[in-house]
Amino acid sequence: MSQLKVYNNLTRTKEVFESFVPGHVGMYVCGPTVSGESHLGHARPFITFDIVYRYFMHLGYKVRYVRNITDAGHFEEEGREAEDKIAKKAVLEKLEPMELVQKYTNLFHWAMRSFNNLEPTIEPTATGHIIEQIVMIEKIIADGYAYVSNGSVYFDVEKYNDVYSKKGLPYGMLSGRILEDMLETTRELDNQEEKRNKADFALWKKAPPEHIQRWQSPWGEGFPGWHIECSAMSTKYLGEQFDVHGGGMDLQFPHHECEIAQSTVCNHKTPARYWLHNNMITINGKKMGKSYNNVIKLSELFTGDHPMLEQPYHPMTVRFFILQTHYRSTLDFGNEALKAAEKGLKRLWESYENLQKLESMVSLAADAELDAKCLRLLNELNEFMDDDFNTAKVLANMFELVPVINGLKDRHIAADSISATTLNLMKSKLGFFIDTILGLKNDQKGDDGKLDGVIQVLIALRKEAKGRKDYVTSDKIRNELATLGVQLKDEKDGSMSYTLA
Repeated sequence: MSQLKVYNNLTRTKEVFESFVPGHVGMYVCGPTVSGESHLGHARPFITFDIVYRYFMHLGYKVRYVRNITDAGHFEEEGREAEDKIAKKAVLEKLEPMELVQKYTNLFHWAMRSFNNLEPTIEPTATGHIIEQIVMIEKIIADGYAYVSNGSVYFDVEKYNDVYSKKGLPYGMLSGRILEDMLETTRELDNQEEKRNKADFALWKKAPPEHIQRWQSPWGEGFPGWHIECSAMSTKYLGEQFDVHGGGMDLQFPHHECEIAQSTVCNHKTPARYWLHNNMITINGKKMGKSYNNVIKLSELFTGDHPMLEQPYHPMTVRFFILQTHYRSTLDFGNEALKAAEKGLKRLWESYENLQKLESMVSLAADAELDAKCLRLLNELNEFMDDDFNTAKVLANMFELVPVINGLKDRHIAADSISATTLNLMKSKLGFFIDTILGLKNDQKGDDGKLDGVIQVLIALRKEAKGRKDYVTSDKIRNELATLGVQLKDEKDGSMSYTLA
């Protein structure tokens, strides 16, 4: 029987998974920032770790899955932390900051439900854990690894490295970076004069007058640095050491590197045993970014309302497309690739439905070689998942079974070629993997018309509200429908259409 092996970015090796507490797994995954709507880049990490979560539970572990919500205004890397993105966006949208946060948190949850992601066990917010962050910062100061400067608090990276590199825990151990090289290449940033060294990062920032989100602290009014929130919340809900820390590869440095340093000083041990990172996505071969004008919001992906999209793509098509590539490999989004995934998923569902209709009463297969091949393909499903959650190989095996299933259905393959035992195993195992492990669901069929009637009534009410310039009601109808997976679109002719996600 194979054992689960995971690729640990901390050691850069594939290791047999062993949890700290037998039968239990503690997993922390960096969640979304909610100053705006989630985009395509958010789809991959949360689908990836949904698969990890599902498979751990399949293996019999009791999993505590913690995924945070970053709802404070500090989302940028060191030097731009004083920019309050939530306040800036709230002014543009004429909303209170926490009203804006709630709006985009709701949209994030809607997208996760659309992808059929399971809810995490705990979903803490940064603003709900200010006290825990302040307490952790006080501990780090008391231990001599942080200092106060002009109302802000900075982590002393050089001092940490001098002490902990001798213990085999240097700053840069996760990303493979060397501190001396970082000091030479670190760019000049805002508030650099407050620091002892260029590489030092903020644990707490003094709030400038225009900064809306601010809290009282021992160092004056301010707000937490970017990295401290995850250290505080992972420690609170998973303990000083836990099993898995996950996130996108872009978070390895500086975010996760700083987490390790903070938590190690505060708790006197490294926080997580296994560090798992999904690779990045590109769009038509280019990195996704505002400068390329290729940032696709998830609502746009589902409605097709983006210049780079030729059509809408169902959330299950996107999920299936992501799972076709191993999570540690790069993934390029494009219309042709998504269309191919759409066809592939349809073919898989049709084949599975055909499988349910097949019956066999023979105990022994007439075609022993074909029967053995089917058994091997089925048994390898677990082996591939045990090999660092390799969903790409799982799906490849499923598609090797598709022509066999369709051949039996069309009678191009004799009914007695496969034994009853193998056929029953195929039915149960494929169904279990498609639904429970991969989280795919066949919900692309239309409703009975009643839902359309309800939505048309709401569209009419929204049109009336816009006509009398009641934009509060108009926006409320649109936003509430969006949280339920109904995207409204204002057409050029003044009519409104909708798309279900």
